[in-house]
Amino acid sequence: MSSWLGGIGSGLGQSLGQVSGSLSSFTGQISNFTKDMLLEGVEEVGGKFVCVPGLIRYERLRKLHAELEEKLEAAEIQIKRQSAEYRTLLQQKDVEISHLKARQSGLQEEVQKLQQSAQSASAGPAMLPVTTTSSSTTSSSASSFLLRHPGSHQGFHGEEMDLSDVIWSQQEINRLSTEVMRLESEVAHWRRMSQASTATGAGNGDHSEILKLQRTIKELRDEMSREVDEHQHELAALQDAQRQKLADVTRRHRQELAEYEERIEELEEQIQSGQLIFGITMGNTSKLHELHETIQSLQEAAEQREKQLAELSASLEEAQKIQASLQLEKDDAQQENTGLLQNYTRLQASVAELQTRVQEQEGKALQKAQLDHEIQMLRNSLAAAEKEIERLKNLDELNLQERLKVAEEQLVSRNEAESDLESLDDLKAELGRREKALRATEEERDTLMSELEELDRQNQEATQHMISVKEQLSGQLKEAETELKRMTAELNTSNDQKRALEQELESQKEKMSQSAFTLNELHMGKQQLERTVKELKDKLGHAQEQSRDARREVSELKKSLQEKEELLSAAKAKLYEGRERASEAQGTNEALAEKERELSDLRRELDEMRRSHEKVMSEDYELKVENRRFKADNEQTLGKVEELTRQLKESQGVLNRVVREKDTRIEALKLEKYQLEGELTQAENKLKEQVKQYQQTIEELTRARSMDASALQTEHERAIKLNQEKDMEIAQLKRDVEQVAADHRDTNEMLSITVAGQKQLTDLLQEKDVFMDTLKQNAADLQTELDNKVSVFTKEVETLKQSLDEKDKQLGGMKEENSHLKEEIDRLRDQQSRPLPLAEPRTLDIITELETEITQLKSSRNALEEEVQTLRRTTEEQQASLLLSQQSLQAQQSEIEQARAHHQQTTLNYDRLIQARDEEITRLQQTVEQLSESQSRANSPSVQGEVILQEEKTQTLNQENGNEKHDLSKVDIERLVRGIKEKETEITQLNEKNLSLTRQLDQLVVSRDEVGKLSQMIMQKDLEIQALHARVSMGGGHSQDVMFLQQQLQAYAVEREQVIAVLNEKTRENSQLRSDYHRLMDIMAGKEAALLKLQQENQRLSNMSDPSGSQEMFKETIQNLSRIIREKDIEIDALTQKCQTLVTVLQSSGGEPGAGSGGVSSNQFEELLQERDTLKQQVKKMEEWKQQVITTVKNMQHESAQLHEELIKLQSQVSADSDCSSKLSVDYARLVQNYEQKERRLGSLSLELAQVQQTITQLSSTKDVLLGKLDSVTQTPEVIATQCSGSSLSTDAPSHQPDSAVKDEKIQQEVVQLKAQLTEKENTIRTLQENNHRLSNSASASESEQRSQAEEARQVRERLEALQRSVREKDLLIKSKGDQLVQVSEALRNRENDNEVLKQAVTNLKERALILEMDVKKLKEENELVAARSREKESEFRALQETNMQVSLLLREKEFELSAMSEKAATVEKLLKDKEQGKSGELNQLLNEVKSMQDKAVAFQQERDQVMMALKQKQMETTALQTELQHVRDKEHRLNLELERLRNHLLEIEDSYTREALAAEDRETELRRKVALLDDRLTTSSSAVESASQQASMQVESLQEQLIGVVKQRDDALAQLRTSQEQVNQYAVSLSNLQMVLEQFQQEEKAMYSAELEKHKKEKEEWKRKALKLEDQASALQMNLDEANAALDSASRLTDQLDLKEEQIEELKKQVDVRQEMLEEAQRKLMNLLNSTEGKIDKVLMRNLFLGYFHSPKTKRADVLRLMGSVLGLNREDVEKMLEEDRGHGVTGWVSSWLGSRGAQSVPNTPQRPTSGQALNSSFSEMFVKFLEIESTPSLPAPKLPVHDIKPLSAPPAGRTSRAPVSLKRAGDSNPFLAPRSAAVPLLAGSSSGGPGGHLLMKPISDTLPTFTPVPVSAEASGGAVLKDLLKQ
Repeated sequence: MSSWLGGIGSGLGQSLGQVSGSLSSFTGQISNFTKDMLLEGVEEVGGKFVCVPGLIRYERLRKLHAELEEKLEAAEIQIKRQSAEYRTLLQQKDVEISHLKARQSGLQEEVQKLQQSAQSASAGPAMLPVTTTSSSTTSSSASSFLLRHPGSHQGFHGEEMDLSDVIWSQQEINRLSTEVMRLESEVAHWRRMSQASTATGAGNGDHSEILKLQRTIKELRDEMSREVDEHQHELAALQDAQRQKLADVTRRHRQELAEYEERIEELEEQIQSGQLIFGITMGNTSKLHELHETIQSLQEAAEQREKQLAELSASLEEAQKIQASLQLEKDDAQQENTGLLQNYTRLQASVAELQTRVQEQEGKALQKAQLDHEIQMLRNSLAAAEKEIERLKNLDELNLQERLKVAEEQLVSRNEAESDLESLDDLKAELGRREKALRATEEERDTLMSELEELDRQNQEATQHMISVKEQLSGQLKEAETELKRMTAELNTSNDQKRALEQELESQKEKMSQSAFTLNELHMGKQQLERTVKELKDKLGHAQEQSRDARREVSELKKSLQEKEELLSAAKAKLYEGRERASEAQGTNEALAEKERELSDLRRELDEMRRSHEKVMSEDYELKVENRRFKADNEQTLGKVEELTRQLKESQGVLNRVVREKDTRIEALKLEKYQLEGELTQAENKLKEQVKQYQQTIEELTRARSMDASALQTEHERAIKLNQEKDMEIAQLKRDVEQVAADHRDTNEMLSITVAGQKQLTDLLQEKDVFMDTLKQNAADLQTELDNKVSVFTKEVETLKQSLDEKDKQLGGMKEENSHLKEEIDRLRDQQSRPLPLAEPRTLDIITELETEITQLKSSRNALEEEVQTLRRTTEEQQASLLLSQQSLQAQQSEIEQARAHHQQTTLNYDRLIQARDEEITRLQQTVEQLSESQSRANSPSVQGEVILQEEKTQTLNQENGNEKHDLSKVDIERLVRGIKEKETEITQLNEKNLSLTRQLDQLVVSRDEVGKLSQMIMQKDLEIQALHARVSMGGGHSQDVMFLQQQLQAYAVEREQVIAVLNEKTRENSQLRSDYHRLMDIMAGKEAALLKLQQENQRLSNMSDPSGSQEMFKETIQNLSRIIREKDIEIDALTQKCQTLVTVLQSSGGEPGAGSGGVSSNQFEELLQERDTLKQQVKKMEEWKQQVITTVKNMQHESAQLHEELIKLQSQVSADSDCSSKLSVDYARLVQNYEQKERRLGSLSLELAQVQQTITQLSSTKDVLLGKLDSVTQTPEVIATQCSGSSLSTDAPSHQPDSAVKDEKIQQEVVQLKAQLTEKENTIRTLQENNHRLSNSASASESEQRSQAEEARQVRERLEALQRSVREKDLLIKSKGDQLVQVSEALRNRENDNEVLKQAVTNLKERALILEMDVKKLKEENELVAARSREKESEFRALQETNMQVSLLLREKEFELSAMSEKAATVEKLLKDKEQGKSGELNQLLNEVKSMQDKAVAFQQERDQVMMALKQKQMETTALQTELQHVRDKEHRLNLELERLRNHLLEIEDSYTREALAAEDRETELRRKVALLDDRLTTSSSAVESASQQASMQVESLQEQLIGVVKQRDDALAQLRTSQEQVNQYAVSLSNLQMVLEQFQQEEKAMYSAELEKHKKEKEEWKRKALKLEDQASALQMNLDEANAALDSASRLTDQLDLKEEQIEELKKQVDVRQEMLEEAQRKLMNLLNSTEGKIDKVLMRNLFLGYFHSPKTKRADVLRLMGSVLGLNREDVEKMLEEDRGHGVTGWVSSWLGSRGAQSVPNTPQRPTSGQALNSSFSEMFVKFLEIESTPSLPAPKLPVHDIKPLSAPPAGRTSRAPVSLKRAGDSNPFLAPRSAAVPLLAGSSSGGPGGHLLMKPISDTLPTFTPVPVSAEASGGAVLKDLLKQ
């Protein structure tokens, strides 16, 4: 342990020492470097102030800038070194840790060996060493952790502070560099202004402003220098503090390590001494007990101390945890602050950025205050812990010292045993460990105190620094705010107009989007309506199918009812037979069993029928509810449709307005285009003039290129390379931007689709919620019902349980009584065993006899009980079966009656026909009988006997036969006359009906089969009439008539069967029609699906052609146009770059010597030509791409036209389908109406046919009757004579009677009667004669009528043919009806499906009910079990009572025997006394008497006992019978109640059934009515849908027309674009459409006098743009700072660099973007410089040459003179001569000062001119165009840079060192912590970097060309510019 801790301490000390040394060396380097740089800057500034006083500030600021950059690179080097040192330290520590772990394991093994040896040696318990070692190890490990943790973190904490300060200083440097750039641009601007003022001569007014601005610039620069100095001082102070901190830490760590090593050595010595003592001392075990006691006390004290120490360590650990949590909270707060600051910097401008810095400083101050508070809290806790530790230390030291002294005295005096020594050693080791822990805590406290003091000091320093920074920033803030206010006021005025235009555009876009949304909603509503209509149709079909199935089920039930009626009749017959055979018990039982089975089957069937009926009723009710709901839904949908139509109209109006506005805009754009074309021509002229000017300048510049060649070559080559790279990267980034825009559009579309889907889902969810609520309500209702039932059953169960408890109590009491009785029996048996042995055999015999009798009686009783039970069961079963059969009979009778009524209603027509025919048959039979009777009376005198017999029979019945016969004949005649009259009236009526029927039959067509059947029936009727005529004429007997009538009946039965067959055929045809209807419905469904598809496609096309789509197309066209404009801008930039390169090449090649000038210029021109060719190729590629775009646009147009044609076709198809469907619906309705009308006509015709047949039969019967009457009228006198003779004969028979008086009276009566008869007969004869005359007339009339009837028969046949035709028509109608039936069947099927759902619900409920019934059955069974148990208890009770009675009898017997014995004893005493007295004779007598008396008494007693037993038995039997009787009565009462309840239930069920049947019929009627209503509504809705679809098609056509117009406009615009592109192929328009608009505005609003104001405004806008760029850079730098702070923790995790490479690449891309912007700015500046410096090049060039001469070395001044000669146009030979002549004359003396500044100044001024001329040439319109392009492109989020992205600042700029290309290549792979010194800090080096094979401009400077002495200046031209670019980032 000691070596491990020592290694850690030494390693930390070394690392911290190295860090402190590196820091000190770093600060020294920085201070020296800054001093040198400042001195150089001062010297250079002082040197140049004489020459160029205007450039002093610029030089100084640039030096400061370079200096700050060098500091930044030095800081990065320091970070790299620290990371390497930390890595080596970590490796060392790993090695030391492994060594220390090995050593620790070795020490632990030694300790374990010692413990094992101590355990083997010690006799007592040896648990202490283990515990102590474990505690010591834990404490040591804890202490080591506590020591390690702060020490290790301390170094890193200091490093954090150092790095944060360095990064903050870097941030400040970057900020200052941005300010330097701003000031440089200001200088350039004011220089330009001064030049402009001098040139124009009108700058007197602005001179004061220029002076003010110069003063402000001076003040700002002074402030900047002051701030830089302050920051350097702060850096130095921070580094000193860091160095002191590290030194203190290392010192402390080394001290701690030395102490640990000393402690480890002491421990090892103690271990060795313990081993020695263990070897020496092995005796003296006398005082072990005392030592054990002391050891135990010490152990207890040590355990207490350990507990206290553990608590303290726990409290310390908690404090550390709290500190760590506070640190984490602080980090979180810092992260949150950084996030907030990032957002703040993004949103606000430069003022906001300064405010964020102030807020950051305030936040840091707040955090420091929080940390102070936390530190104070920690100090308090530490102070408390220290107090506790000191107290414990004092206690421990006192106690342990005393105990150690005692132990040592005992060791010295008594030479204790080995175990005692071991325990003492352990105690010493514990003491040492405790002391170590205490020391560790003290050291930790000291370290914490020192750290707290350091933190306080740092806090104070930071607060002071913060105050100073706040004051500085507040001053800067105020100044910046004033400037910003002034600039924002001017910005607002210019932005107001733009905002108004944008608001108008946005409002129009919102209107368009709203109209698109409304259209989408309309389509969605339309689809929903179609879905609802479909659902309604499906539900109707289901309902119809269900009703059809219900009807089928009803018919099946009726059939089953008829079968059950037959079974019931059979059962009744069997019942009657069973009652007759009551004597036969077995037969009755079997019959009863069969009947019970049949009754159970019937009950089951009845229950099923009831259930099915209930299901049907519930389904009908639900169907009604659904129909109502459907009605409500239909009304709602109609309202929605109306609203949608209204919204459509509104959206059409909005679209029309939008189209008008677009037309107006297009016209305005056309005007602008024409204006632009005019301006383009002007611009072309201007460009031509500029080209001429450029050519002139090129020719002039070629003369002066020799001196500037080397520097310009390097810069030019680098610029070309950068330009090419930037072009490539710009192209890639533009493609990325376009992809991002496309992705954005896709995401927007996806979002809109998802929003629509979410709306649908929310609607569905709402519907589901409603459905769930209804289900929950139903479930709640069912639950309440179940709860009620359960409560009822639970009450019943409770009552049964109570009765059971009562029975149990009774049983318990009986058992107790039984036990008492048994005890008494035992007692009596004991008493019985005591008396004399004389009575024992008798009693035993009696008991055995009684027992045998009891067993016999019990067996007989059991047999009787079984018989009684069987009889009861049979009686109960018979009664129950009778009741059930009666109930089922009643129910079935009622059901049968209902079914019969229903059947009668359905078959009324056939019954009427059959009844009419039966009536005709009966009438014909009566007439035939009457005619036969009359004929028999008239013709057959041989049959008088029969007549006499008949007359006798009639006399017995009526007693006045003769008179009645006369009366009957009269009545018959009268009736016949009346009937004839009636028949005549009926014939007239029938004729009229026949006429009407002929009219109706002309209109109808009847089938051939029915006509054939009707003709056969008519032929049969004719045959029957002929047969009747023949029979009447022949006058056959009764038997023939009867046979004939039987034949007629058979014929009618055959006819009935034929009618039934016809009906069956019709039903079959109906089924076929149904199948056809189903097929047609399937076809219709397919057509509907096709219609739906067409509607969906229509909707999709309408969506495609809606205004939102057109809006997207417009957007796409605008984006394409903007893209093309951007490409043209790129081409313009390329051309400008070309011009710049040409200018630079000409400038550089102008001053070379004459020998090499031609070759150089030719090479450069060749390269320029190659570049031009490449650019031309690029232009061609762009044109090809444009052609491809145009072709794709044309293809899209063709596709849209094709789609439009397809849409029109689809619309025509949809309209045709809708027309067809409407026609079909109309035809269908018309056919239905025709079918109904024809059905009615058929019914009326069938009725009329029946009436015609009846009239025909009546006429034939009347004809026969009349003919018969005519015959009978002629035969009446003969009949009368025969009657008279018959009467005389009949009177002769009774004349033989003895009583003459009676005979006289009878004769007189008969005479009177005969007289009366004679008078009546005479009257009748008269009337008959009159009738004969009439009949003769009527006969003639009847013959004419027969002829007319024949004619009528012919007419009837014709009618029959017409009826056949009508029947055919009826078949067609039947087919149409079949279609309707199929529809109804589909509706029924839907209803059946719903019914099945309801059935399932009902079955679930029934299952629940069955479960409840099962529970009830179980409860009943339990009740029966309880009752059985109670019966068993009662039987036991009876048995116990019997045994009790027997025992009581035995008791009485025993008492009797006792009394007898006592009497015997008394007699014996008396006898003894008598003996004593001497009376022996009397004694004997008395003894004999006593014996006789005893015998008698015993006999009497036996008899009494027997009688008593019999009585008891009889009583028991009577009680049992009474109980059984009571039970039977109760059962009867219960059964009666059940019977009444069942009867009431049956009646209720019947009533409910009837009610439900009526309700079902009502529902059927209502449903049919609703179906009709729904059909009507369907037709109306279909018409509405058709109208809506027509409107939609009209709208689609209008939208398509609009689309075509828009496409034409787009084509026109594209054609215009092409023409404009062809006009501007070479120069590419740099001005956009908006520039012209803005210039028009400027021309209209402002006159020529406001030109200066416009220039100022442009400059202000440039300032604003620069300010925005600076804000972006500041925000990026802020983000860099935040992410550097966040990434400091990851400095040790160097393995994550591979992941960070990708982020670095992205950052490099961003930097490339920024550099591209900078390059574009430089190009603009160059162009402005070239424009502004036309005609002034010679003066400046001569001035530079003059200055350069004096700056060049004396050896090279001849070259400068040559260059001057070439510029002035002198010959080279003349110049050479002059130089040779004047070498010694001192010409160079005055020329050297003239040419010196050229060498020094030619290089820096070349990049400086473009910057100065930037803002003059760039117009306001160009800036506005660029602003619009920036606004149109999607803004990417602000990049979040990681800590490793500080690297770009450290990357070396190109051309500074000899290794510059390598560093540029490795920029992406380099690491800020691993960059070499040479790459990171390139100061000043050679400028040659190109190879021999590169471009001419990239070649190194040759020895022949002149090089200049001021190397820093040339370095500035290359490295400083690149440093500028880097700091711009």
